[in-house]
Amino acid sequence: MTGASALERLLKRDRVITIAGLVAMCVLAWLYIVTGAGLGMNAWEMTRLALFPHQQAAAPDMPGMDMSGMDMGAIDMGAMDMATEPRIWGPAVWALMIAMWWIMMVAMMSPSAAPTVLLYARVHRHALAQGQIQDKLAPTGMFVAGYLLVWLGFAVAAAALHWLLEREAIVSTTTMSSQSRWLSGIVLIAAGLYQLSPLKNACLSHCRTPTAFLSRHWRPHALGALRLGALHGAFCVGCCWMLMALLFVGGIMNLVWIAALAVLVLAEKVFPAGQWVGRAAGIALIAWGSATLMV
Repeated sequence: MTGASALERLLKRDRVITIAGLVAMCVLAWLYIVTGAGLGMNAWEMTRLALFPHQQAAAPDMPGMDMSGMDMGAIDMGAMDMATEPRIWGPAVWALMIAMWWIMMVAMMSPSAAPTVLLYARVHRHALAQGQIQDKLAPTGMFVAGYLLVWLGFAVAAAALHWLLEREAIVSTTTMSSQSRWLSGIVLIAAGLYQLSPLKNACLSHCRTPTAFLSRHWRPHALGALRLGALHGAFCVGCCWMLMALLFVGGIMNLVWIAALAVLVLAEKVFPAGQWVGRAAGIALIAWGSATLMV
């Protein structure tokens, strides 16, 4: 009897527990990124502001070194070569890069996913109170797990693309940003066009209307929650994958780009005029990409 009462009290606090869990997950993910994601430099050292980042990456300097007015003969060119040559992607580096991409996605996507997670927890609590289901043990956690598993799949694909671009010296090893005018321009334009596409709008509509999404795709039990979370994650990836590709332009660990994209994703999904924000961003990206191809 006492155990049942304790469980009932816990269920009544599930909203607070869910919010606390989401906040803790988001904060820890951001701390991991800011401190460098195990790459040996903190993200502040890899954050640079430039309208055309490929111009800086194409002529890399040593992080933290002011090269203005220096005699190039006095610079250790061996150190420069080590800083710019492609890294060796062994198993440990692959694991590190996949973790970096995955946790970065957690940091960027958690705020915009929170309304759907909280609504799912509320619907589950109501169904439990009405006796419609009997699953009392935190299926919300399974919903979140399904969502994050989809982004893990995205992280694996992004790390593979990262490896390819870095191997071909299209993306800098040190700044992890584009060294190619063509890559930068094409990705910016493609992201802008995708912002205006019907597929983007369809995926965004699911993310912006969590009530309709849950009522249409609801499944009971823990496996149902896992499936539902994965489906929501798939719509989120469909909505945002081209925006995440912009990190190859500005720098995968560039905090300004990471924060700007996270705010844009949140605005698209949560703000009343979010769809118009996304479309305006698409037009701006197309113009930016076109300018990039001309410099």
